[in-house]
Amino acid sequence: MDQVREIVALVDRVLGPTALGTYLHGSAVLGAGLRPASDIDVLTVTRRPLTDQERKALLDGLLPLSGPGTQDGRRPVELIVVVQSDVRPWSYPPTADFLYGEWLRVQYEAGEVPRREPMPDLALLLTTVLSGDHALSGPPPARVLDPVPHEDVVRAAVAGVPDLLGDVDDDTRNVVLTLARIWTTLATGEIRTKDAAADWTLAHLPPEHRPVLEYARELYLNCRYPEESWTPELRQRVRPHVDAVLVEINQWAARPPRPAPW
Repeated sequence: MDQVREIVALVDRVLGPTALGTYLHGSAVLGAGLRPASDIDVLTVTRRPLTDQERKALLDGLLPLSGPGTQDGRRPVELIVVVQSDVRPWSYPPTADFLYGEWLRVQYEAGEVPRREPMPDLALLLTTVLSGDHALSGPPPARVLDPVPHEDVVRAAVAGVPDLLGDVDDDTRNVVLTLARIWTTLATGEIRTKDAAADWTLAHLPPEHRPVLEYARELYLNCRYPEESWTPELRQRVRPHVDAVLVEINQWAARPPRPAPW
């Protein structure tokens, strides 16, 4: 994949020996692979925090490299940089040293440069990196990262719920699928792909709440974002569906931690 090679080349050019390893994760290495609207998800582990010059150089390289996810074939890129000492030994909440995501393009083009900040989601992301075990450069991820305790995976999953709820109307597909994934993770102890999490959730939802998730799963498997549309009837069912899944998430979050499968 040309974009992946370009990302690795950019990281190598900007960071050189500062980078310990770069890892592909997410849909590209889990389940059946990239879906029509999937991002290319990459994590780089470094020896030290990035300098201002390195941050600007990575950003300037990613802006033309990351695509809008349309028919031009160039996918959106998410690149996260973590400093090894920030996550090994593990502590919660972890810190991301740099984050590029296509949803932040407007801020980047206005002059904002990614900075260090706490990122609870890293607990989930690092777990998927270790599970995917796909090094683009450097040693296998298990040689540079510690496993994340399952209780912190749960904490991170639940911590993201308030932000998700603020995006229900504007990013319906992803919110519905991510909530299904959170419920699945809490109930099974596994981080599954979005479609696999949807399958598990559909088997545990009352019939009246299934159509919204069934449609979100269909969109995920088959449609780019510009092709996405929701009927007024389905739109009316989104909030009741979300409320039903939230009840389950809250109930599972209140239970004692279950043993992790890894």
